[in-house]
Amino acid sequence: MAKAKKITYTFAALAVVAALGVTGRMWGVLDSARSDVADNKVQLADFHSNDDAAIKRGEYVMRLADCAACHNADFSGGYKIDTPFGALLTSNISPDRDTGIGNMTERDFFNAVRQGRGKHGFLYPAMPYTAYTQMSDQDMHDLWAYFSAQKPVKNAIDENAGMHFPYNIRLAMAGWNLLFFDNRAFQPQSAQNDEWNRGKYIVDGPAHCSVCHTARNALGGEISSQYLQGGNLGSWYAPDISPNPHAGIGKWTNEEIADYLKTGSNGTSVAAGPMAEAVEHSTQYFNDQDLKAIATYLRSLPASTTPQPTHFAMNKTRHDLAALRYEVDCSACHGLAGEGIHGMVPAFAGNSAMLNDPTNMIHALLDGARAPHTADRPTAAGMPAFAWKLNDQEMADVLNYVRNSWGNQAGEVKASDVTTLRQTTGAGDKLKTPAMK
Repeated sequence: MAKAKKITYTFAALAVVAALGVTGRMWGVLDSARSDVADNKVQLADFHSNDDAAIKRGEYVMRLADCAACHNADFSGGYKIDTPFGALLTSNISPDRDTGIGNMTERDFFNAVRQGRGKHGFLYPAMPYTAYTQMSDQDMHDLWAYFSAQKPVKNAIDENAGMHFPYNIRLAMAGWNLLFFDNRAFQPQSAQNDEWNRGKYIVDGPAHCSVCHTARNALGGEISSQYLQGGNLGSWYAPDISPNPHAGIGKWTNEEIADYLKTGSNGTSVAAGPMAEAVEHSTQYFNDQDLKAIATYLRSLPASTTPQPTHFAMNKTRHDLAALRYEVDCSACHGLAGEGIHGMVPAFAGNSAMLNDPTNMIHALLDGARAPHTADRPTAAGMPAFAWKLNDQEMADVLNYVRNSWGNQAGEVKASDVTTLRQTTGAGDKLKTPAMK
């Protein structure tokens, strides 16, 4: 009997300790005391900053945070984001009182951006408050000033109507935050210089690079041990941006990193898909000092342990057919020797970015792709879709040829890989040639 009581008391004590731990953790997650620096009286629809310098700084913060890419140029929202848990539509963040954020005070705005709590309840981390929580008070004040100068746009959005049950219940995000949300402001590291700290602030805060470039677990939380080592992004893949020399950006110089972010190309690789959107709406506007800081920080990180891919030896018949198909369909832009067009069309020779996860190459073949339109490179080259022209095996053969020619070596792309992505993206099948009569 005494032993049973002892066990009961032990379990009760453990339960109390666990409850206290959960309560303390939840208190930290929900703590919005940092937002107390913001005004809580005047709503955005009734406020217009007369501080032109603050508005200008706020525009730059908006570019750092890439708000326009998801919320549209007029901030009216409606951009679709596909997640493993359903589809989200981005919210209207224009100053419209009825359908936007016009009825928010500055403190409400701070809580939404940095704590993930909006007017309809908890936000989904597709709005990267998990990174924005590191943004400084000054940047937030300036961003508020910028939005006060924008035009209100009426556009009612039902953001989570496409989310599957039970993920369409916003209250569930309280539990997700408890598990994965680190509600802390950015803390500079005293052992590093100002440039490195600025780079880390941008990468981890407003630019929210890890949101795309870090793998996630089954519940959608970032896997910290795989920080910036590549992650799935819907039907695209955000590649490794650690200094790994064959999987990441280890062979890129600081200048090449800055050039890629500023123009969409480093001379070999060209941004496409979501990264092209990020360059077009965001990184091309970064000043040179910030671009240099980002490069300095990224190149200081430990390289991922992804091994160099092994060569895939193709069947000779398939190799020769793929070589012919490449010459007919691809070489006009990418070059007979895979040299590409500098700054406009990706090179295949010497382009290590294409030798690991093949998702983006398959996606580009199926649906086509477009380079970003930037001030420095206004001609945004486009690639046509080949879903109508090549079947899954033909696409796999072309990619295996490209990824194992001109000194390249990479693993096999299987027809089943193309089949899966064709279904995911909704790309059409190869057109059937009518039989001759």
